[in-house]
Amino acid sequence: MKTLFESGVSTAMIDRIEKISPQSPRQWGKMGVAQMLAHCGNGLEMAMGTINPKRVFIGRLIGPLFRSKYIDDKPFDRESPTSEEIKVTDQRDFNAEKNRLILLVKKFSEGGEAIAKQPTHPFFGKMAPHEWGIGMYKHLDHHLRQFGA
Repeated sequence: MKTLFESGVSTAMIDRIEKISPQSPRQWGKMGVAQMLAHCGNGLEMAMGTINPKRVFIGRLIGPLFRSKYIDDKPFDRESPTSEEIKVTDQRDFNAEKNRLILLVKKFSEGGEAIAKQPTHPFFGKMAPHEWGIGMYKHLDHHLRQFGA
């Protein structure tokens, strides 16, 4: 399984981010490209413990039953739900969000498992650092595919 903690994987991910432009066509979903970049940055900040989302009730009930989907080798479904704390609905500056995301990918990757300080995912529950590395790879991959990168 790919993880953002592998330097080659994070380098390839940054190369894909670099290919995104303000004109990149959305393949599915509602977010614009700058919103997507901000959302992905927020996801990394969540994994690093900067953003601390609340556990959702349904996640407490069934989240652990689905955690294996978060860390398996299959891509996320197109309409996968997201935590309210990392949603982005306002307009964002494309270049600022792109640069922020690249810096966050580098910080996460270079920090290794020790940087994954968020012990609890809002839906899936308790997460080990290596699970965050896999999940953050899959999250970025999902959204970069959303915009053709």
